Amino acid sequence: QVQPVESGGGLVQPGGSLNLSCTAFGFSRSFMSWVRQPPGKGLEWVSSISPAGGSATYAESVEGRFTISRDNMKNTIYLEMNDLKPEDTAVYYCATDIRGGGRGQGTQVTVSS
Repeated sequence: QVQPVESGGGLVQPGGSLNLSCTAFGFSRSFMSWVRQPPGKGLEWVSSISPAGGSATYAESVEGRFTISRDNMKNTIYLEMNDLKPEDTAVYYCATDIRGGGRGQGTQVTVSS
């Protein structure tokens, strides 16, 4: 298994959208998660998806705004983020468990006007 590689972060205004991607070889049979680390705070779980992609769960803070998906043929996990808020500012990681285990280097998301 190779460490996941996240991409797609950037600077966006409140109310905007971003789509994150995570390339993760060797994890097609694993639950995968997105976690994030806001500035000065610890890791927090955002969302998880089942191996086949048929089941997804979300933190209450992002429910209804974020959508997790995956394409195992492309070894990629996605996080579509809509209606972004300043409190969504964080480094976002793709991980193999909800505590952030096996995560990659992360991608910075900054929500600011």
